[in-house]
Amino acid sequence: MTDDSQRNFRSVYYEKVGFRGVEEKKSLEILLKDDRLDVASWFLGKLKESRLWFPFVEDIEKLCTFSQRFPLPSMYRVLVWKVLLGILPPHHDSHAQVMAYRKDQYSDVLHALTVVRFISDATPQGEVYLRMYQLESGKLPRSPSFPLELEDEVFLAIAKAMEEMVEDSVDCYWITRCFVKQFNNKYRDALPQLPRAFEQYLNLEDSRLLSHLKTCSAVSKLPYDLWFKRCFAGCLPESSLQRFLRTAQMPS
Repeated sequence: MTDDSQRNFRSVYYEKVGFRGVEEKKSLEILLKDDRLDVASWFLGKLKESRLWFPFVEDIEKLCTFSQRFPLPSMYRVLVWKVLLGILPPHHDSHAQVMAYRKDQYSDVLHALTVVRFISDATPQGEVYLRMYQLESGKLPRSPSFPLELEDEVFLAIAKAMEEMVEDSVDCYWITRCFVKQFNNKYRDALPQLPRAFEQYLNLEDSRLLSHLKTCSAVSKLPYDLWFKRCFAGCLPESSLQRFLRTAQMPS
């Protein structure tokens, strides 16, 4: 049985049991300007070629919307995240050069922190990322012994979650750095409204549970800061967190 016939059989079966499918290939082709079939085959899990190719994407927001609706293959997830977060440009031809610049910057900042003895070989990787982020954003304290601010704790939690999903240290730092920056720029002002929005949504989904929480006076004691300010890092399993991170990466 060919791949197309297998896919068609599955599509018909899902529709018969009430699940309406989406033609991922057609959806992806709308997003692409060149070499459509290569990228479509990525997301369908049918890529046969060993060389990675990422054609020019006409609309990054549409790519982000697509990644929110459909699961990304793990071997391409980091690449898509880097494009969506602006770490890499959309066109593949520039990826190697731009990533070389990113690695050089990473090495320079790492070296500077080592020279001033802010980090050492024994420093946990998450703290290394934090100190690099602080130095680049002009918020490095005068001593590594100074207590961490709340925003530093948030960064560490997100960095730890990213470490579980991203193997390469350079990629992990850049994704964490750009994600935190984008999240703060887009959602910081909305954070105070999220507890109320959560109650409204819970009332729609499970009003009995919300009533029970209010009866127990537990609503005000829910860990909203842990959930929302840390983007659920340390709360959700990796599979669920990946979907939330895709949502938060939507370009402004």
